[in-house]
Amino acid sequence: MSLDATADGIWSDDLALIRTVAREAGDIALGFFGKSPEVWWKQEGRSPVSAADFASNDRLHSRLLAARPGYGWLSEETDDDASRLEYDTVFVVDPIDGTRAFINGEKTWCVSVAVVHKGRPVAGVLYAPALEEEFCAAASGEAFKNGRPIHVSAARDGDVRTIALSEDMLSRFGEGFRRTLHRIRHVPSLAYRLAMAADGRIDGTVVTRNSHDWDLAAADLILERAGGRLVGLDSQRLVYNRRDVKHGILCGGAEHVLESLVAGLAPG
Repeated sequence: MSLDATADGIWSDDLALIRTVAREAGDIALGFFGKSPEVWWKQEGRSPVSAADFASNDRLHSRLLAARPGYGWLSEETDDDASRLEYDTVFVVDPIDGTRAFINGEKTWCVSVAVVHKGRPVAGVLYAPALEEEFCAAASGEAFKNGRPIHVSAARDGDVRTIALSEDMLSRFGEGFRRTLHRIRHVPSLAYRLAMAADGRIDGTVVTRNSHDWDLAAADLILERAGGRLVGLDSQRLVYNRRDVKHGILCGGAEHVLESLVAGLAPG
């Protein structure tokens, strides 16, 4: 089945728009990649931002809002404006998710763009130009990678589950469960880790607290349409475009690992 056929519906035009503009922004960022762009530090020196982030953000902001002036805007690299809460439909953008990877010359970074309607993503794209990969989905139909449908991993009796999580999070699980897990090398881009779960390369991931809407919204939809879920420790799906755009500990991946991940981390 073609991408255009499965994307049919109310949000197909928005999906086409954000795919086009994400590619433009990603190609702008790629022009800085490996060329030591200027870097600044925010959040008391804990989070880097580069000239490439700002250039990508500028293209996304100008092109997307020109095309959809009736939509709100939320981006990691734009000062937050509470007026976005007045909009039913909002662009939620990370111009480079995985800036640490980007400035270190690693290819696992991506442009993340979602259309969020009444709290849930309805169109999403992750464009990783250094890897020549694009993941996308609309609110109905399948998730795609480079134009081909993708699916989360299937349950396999007795197999070790491949999970992306920190050493600290791993230590919170019981010893028996830890023996069933294979922890992969850290991938700085949270959106790309969720995409890895969507295409079945890993079974799931645990997200530490204080991730933001822009890290998650596009990847959340792609994972959902690939057959998985991203949830909090209450097992509920996330709501976006709230006043507070931060989230607590999250678990994402295929259904066959999700319940065990949540149970291992939930308090009590």
